[in-house]
Amino acid sequence: MNQAAVAVVFIVAMLGFMGIGVPMAFSLVLTGAAMAWTLDFWDTQLFAQNLVAGVDSFPLLAVPFFILAGELMNAGGISRRIITMAQAWVGHIRGGLGFVTIGAAILMASMSGSALADTAALATILLPMMRKHGYPMHTSAGLMASGGIIAPIIPPSMPFVIYGVTTNTSISSLFLSGIVPGLIMGAGLVIAWKLQLRSIDLPQGEPMPMRERLRATAEAFWALLMPLIIIGGMRSGVFTPTEAAVVAAVYALVIAFFVHREMTLAELHQVLVRAAKTTAIVMFLCAGAQVASYMVTLADLPSTMTAWLGPLVQSPRLLMAAMMVALVLIGTALDLTPTILIFAPVMLPIAQKAGIDPVYFGLMFVLNGAIGLITPPVGTVLNVVAGVGRMSLNEVIRGVNPFLITYLVILAMFTAFPQIVTAPVAWMR
Repeated sequence: MNQAAVAVVFIVAMLGFMGIGVPMAFSLVLTGAAMAWTLDFWDTQLFAQNLVAGVDSFPLLAVPFFILAGELMNAGGISRRIITMAQAWVGHIRGGLGFVTIGAAILMASMSGSALADTAALATILLPMMRKHGYPMHTSAGLMASGGIIAPIIPPSMPFVIYGVTTNTSISSLFLSGIVPGLIMGAGLVIAWKLQLRSIDLPQGEPMPMRERLRATAEAFWALLMPLIIIGGMRSGVFTPTEAAVVAAVYALVIAFFVHREMTLAELHQVLVRAAKTTAIVMFLCAGAQVASYMVTLADLPSTMTAWLGPLVQSPRLLMAAMMVALVLIGTALDLTPTILIFAPVMLPIAQKAGIDPVYFGLMFVLNGAIGLITPPVGTVLNVVAGVGRMSLNEVIRGVNPFLITYLVILAMFTAFPQIVTAPVAWMR
């Protein structure tokens, strides 16, 4: 059977299994099985070996520890203190809770690396406050979801770890590449929120006394120290990204138990269970994706895609634009992790053939996938905000549209001017 026919089997099987509600990890395994049957290459032992190989990676150990660090931050009062500090400084401005959301999202992104954990923390604390002060709920929820997806970009980032392991790209370099784009995303949200405020009638509050602001900042001191330890330790070579995840989890545990003293052993048990469940989901995705990825390689589908995109290889920016458009469409149907596991190994060799920097491509790939988290109809982060805020998904989608457009403009800007990403990485190296 020719490669084009195998590619059709891959697409139809994947979309078909997802369409009938099969969980993503099982869809990946079954898609691999369908391709094996099509290629007349059925071997159950090989399937088992690939399932194990998908999670048999030392760098992937960073994933459970970053997940645990995020859970400990939320349960141990670290996230709440970050939000309280942001509110003390900018909460009095007209529409101030929106700026608090953006500032807190950036700070929390530099600690957990999980869009879902950060979004849940922001929505749990800030949405009730916004509702109480008369903020339009659909716009507030849209801002909350948009702020949450900064987490996969600013280090430490779990998607960067998964991308680095999947494509054999330097995780430390990927982490460095996310700092400036993450801050630009925050600045874009500030501009978009200001534009939204033109049509929202909100009062301006009284600024807090300086003593209260300094006290809120002092209470957040240990939280603010966390990203400095993680990023500084990796930048100076004291520990690797995998070891940084362990440091983050241990640090959050110590702060929650012995500094803030807001966690009991019973709560720790619940935190560990939640982290274990989330880790199991991510790792099963990695295992299932390895089966599908092996069959994709066996069928030589990367060569098929290279042939399709061949005319664009001579024009790197045009090729990059075409890939970004394709990934935006893919992001409407697939979550970030399976998108990385399935498409990154296929697209990266084509990008490198065109002379595109692999770290830059990795940043753009993850950024595009993160935008997919707030793109309907799947939009995992949208569902989190809707669930926490007890709102309909349609309301959240309506509120997120202005911020989604902002992110797409930023994505286009990075595509047209890659130096925005590559120059800071070269300087930081």
